Amino acid sequence: MGTDAARGAVQTLYARDLAAQALGIEILDVAPGAVRVAMVVRPDMLNGHGTCHGGMLFALADTAFALACNSYGEAMVAAGASIEFLAAAARGERLIATANETSRTARHGIYDVAVARTSGELVAHFRGRCARLRVPSSPPA
Repeated sequence: MGTDAARGAVQTLYARDLAAQALGIEILDVAPGAVRVAMVVRPDMLNGHGTCHGGMLFALADTAFALACNSYGEAMVAAGASIEFLAAAARGERLIATANETSRTARHGIYDVAVARTSGELVAHFRGRCARLRVPSSPPA
């Protein structure tokens, strides 16, 4: 699969991802199995300590993961994910999430996502595991 096909698959999925759009997540780069997205930390994304809520960082990383694992045009869904928070992110900061394929088979994949400031300093590390979406079979007639 080429880069143009991957971009098309990612754009199609993003067009239906109302959560990512509501968070202001933008697509920066796409290649088969790899995606870079960005998000600016808004005031409504802050926790009680005045830093970016961990759930927002997870959502940014999860979006990068979802787009990367679906960049082949085959429906994949999350089967598990974990995140390590490495530093706090402040209001107004632009964060970049870079997802890269670590392993992929016909049925499963593992993707690592680095969430960083524009300076390159890591804010979080996310690992997601995906599985092929199984379409329910029709009940017997």
